[in-house]
Amino acid sequence: MSKAFASQSDLTDKKITFEQLSAHCWAYTAEGDPNSGVIIGDKFIMVSDATATPAMAQDLITRIRAISDKPIKYVLLTHYHAVRVLGASAYTAEGATEVIASQGTYELIVERGAQDMQSEMERFPRLFRNAESVPGLTWPTMIIAGGNPVKGEVPGKLVIDLGGVRVQIWHPGPGHTRGDTIAWVEEEKVLFSGDLVEYNAGVYTGDAQLEEWPATLEALRALRAEAIVPGRGEAMKGAAEVNKAIDYTKQWVETLFRCGKEAAAAKMDLKAAMDHTRKSMDPIFGQVFIYEHCLPFDVSRAYDEASGIKNPRIWTAERDKDMWAALQA
Repeated sequence: MSKAFASQSDLTDKKITFEQLSAHCWAYTAEGDPNSGVIIGDKFIMVSDATATPAMAQDLITRIRAISDKPIKYVLLTHYHAVRVLGASAYTAEGATEVIASQGTYELIVERGAQDMQSEMERFPRLFRNAESVPGLTWPTMIIAGGNPVKGEVPGKLVIDLGGVRVQIWHPGPGHTRGDTIAWVEEEKVLFSGDLVEYNAGVYTGDAQLEEWPATLEALRALRAEAIVPGRGEAMKGAAEVNKAIDYTKQWVETLFRCGKEAAAAKMDLKAAMDHTRKSMDPIFGQVFIYEHCLPFDVSRAYDEASGIKNPRIWTAERDKDMWAALQA
């Protein structure tokens, strides 16, 4: 019997947790669904990752308003995926004036944002229940690295003072995508990693740079964070727990890419590559949330990268389903 495509059978709402990690930092998590982070200063608020729809973002806005009346001025896009960015218009309607992203993320929105939006809406029907509330693609107003400050493009590391708390934002290296961006509150040792780090959930790598990802993870480890809001999974508190999340992600990426290289070297077809990869991945990760959704896309990307395709091929709704059907044969 074939498996339901991606997350189309996952229609059960998840329990949402909104918890304080430090004096100014909060985590919004939901049992393996995409996370958001919140940094509340004395003057302004920043939200890291905007959720899938404006309707969904309203829940987080309501929770923020229960603890602070400060203006939500900044929205950080840690990368370009639709489930992270399409809720941004709810924050701009609330008064947010700056949507921040890296140069790489901006380029990916230009290159494949429209295809990704359609692809992810079909993969995640529960997260996009209110898709009619999405006005279109989310475009950054402030771009980090390699830009022209006169045009709002901020080169290098961006430091934003929210009042009583400074947030450092930069692109630490490729991994989950080529444009991943983090937020780091150094004085409180809290890291908002986006999907560069996951914990106890599937690690989606369909658009990844797998070869470089482990080095980027080590760059994050070197920050010595004492709390982390990963892209999926619970917020991790304490240095040992932060390292556990980094180790989890690194093991997934390295195991997957090793299997992809072995499959490519043996000239396996995609179905055989999936079977080969499962032998290593299933015993370690097979029980985690969204594993069965992620693995087909992950194996496809690992095989491609191992075969020399450095820039990930664009996922369209049609390509998604063709790939899924081939693996069910």
